[in-house]
Amino acid sequence: MIYIIVILVMILSWIIQAVLNSKFTKYSKVASPHGMTGADIARRMLADNGITDVQVQSVAGRLTDHYNPNDKTVNLSEEVYASASIAACAVAAHETGHAIQHARGYAPLRLRSALVPVVTFASNTVQWVLLAGVLLLQAFPGILWAGILLFALTVFFSLVTLPVEINASQRAVQWLDTTGITNFETTPMAKDALKWAAYTYVIAAIGSLATLLYYIGLANSRR
Repeated sequence: MIYIIVILVMILSWIIQAVLNSKFTKYSKVASPHGMTGADIARRMLADNGITDVQVQSVAGRLTDHYNPNDKTVNLSEEVYASASIAACAVAAHETGHAIQHARGYAPLRLRSALVPVVTFASNTVQWVLLAGVLLLQAFPGILWAGILLFALTVFFSLVTLPVEINASQRAVQWLDTTGITNFETTPMAKDALKWAAYTYVIAAIGSLATLLYYIGLANSRR
């Protein structure tokens, strides 16, 4: 049963990523009603929320947009930073939403940030521990359980990420709409783009949970 779930998750993940790329390509061709670029959006959203210690900057790559709480920077990919499209507005507002979460002490973001060092270690070592655990399952079952514990930390991180991403999107859409930067025609577009972006996190969390259950079942099968 777990095998079927993992395969279905892989298929769904591919479909969601394809749809997401299609949505962003589509909305990248729709101009923002006020001609504001992604950089303009981020700076104004920060100002509207009274945040003055966060910098907005451009970074290389496509869909490399992110907020860095360590140096308080909203990092926008080159096409988002300079583009005055609905897709750019949505992405910039979403990443700025994370900056607002940080400034307001949003609990799930604080928890996720606290987990980063531990999860980084777990992510770098878990595949080797799980591999050793599977190969040595009969002789040393404890190794597999150690790998399961490490993997469980990454699953928990994925689950904590969900409310962080969804809340940032909600903040973005609400701000875009209430400020009039998007209108009755373009607000649904921004919401649609961010909805599909959120689906990637949901399916990733489901996939991680299914994989965790698989390894737990494998460990229990020895008994």
